[in-house]
Amino acid sequence: MGDKKIIRGMIATAFMNEDDDAAGKLELLNSRVVACKKCPRLAKYIRDVGREKNKPRRHSGENYWSRPLPSWGDPDARLLIVGLAPAAHGGNRTGRMFTGDSSGDWLARAMHGTGFASKPASRARDDGLVLTGAYITAAARCAPPDNKPTPQELANCLPYLQAELAALKSVRVVLALGKIAFDAYCRAVGARGLAFAHGARYDDNVSGRTLLASYHPSRQNTNTGRLTWEMWAEIFATARALV
Repeated sequence: MGDKKIIRGMIATAFMNEDDDAAGKLELLNSRVVACKKCPRLAKYIRDVGREKNKPRRHSGENYWSRPLPSWGDPDARLLIVGLAPAAHGGNRTGRMFTGDSSGDWLARAMHGTGFASKPASRARDDGLVLTGAYITAAARCAPPDNKPTPQELANCLPYLQAELAALKSVRVVLALGKIAFDAYCRAVGARGLAFAHGARYDDNVSGRTLLASYHPSRQNTNTGRLTWEMWAEIFATARALV
């Protein structure tokens, strides 16, 4: 699974508060995320991509969410999954991260196979999919053009990730999907000098968390063989063993 390193002092002091109402804190945070208007470029893009003339034919007539996406899952999660950003016609359409596209199905299938999800597919926010012991978030909460948020847009979202880490006190494994997600988590906890590589593992002896890195399950990676199902399944088997 790649190099294993020990990181000291990885957790920021801001995460050390003692409030224990994780569900309530996450619900309040999500309401703030959905109302966020920090990034005008992204706000315009997620509205525009949901207009009828810009929708792919397969989604014609559907009402798009077209707002920042809340994170979701089990408030007592031991596994935190950090993605890049919602997909324009996936999460931005359905209103739930990793839902309604091939990346979401890859994720749900792997999570179902390792006991973190009740179903092997993620199609709609009312599809009955339940996460147990896992929570899903992202480095950016709005779908960006060409899947490329700017550094400032990522910085605007960073406090949300930091607040989630403060609330999710049971997390023992963080799985970062792609380099942008990996770097966002490292910034959130103040870790420096960590290299992204698929299968990399970093143990934090201060927070007790382990950081795992994986390629993102985008079609760009899965259709080209850069990320195979066997590679993907191994990551989740490792996460399950560590939690």
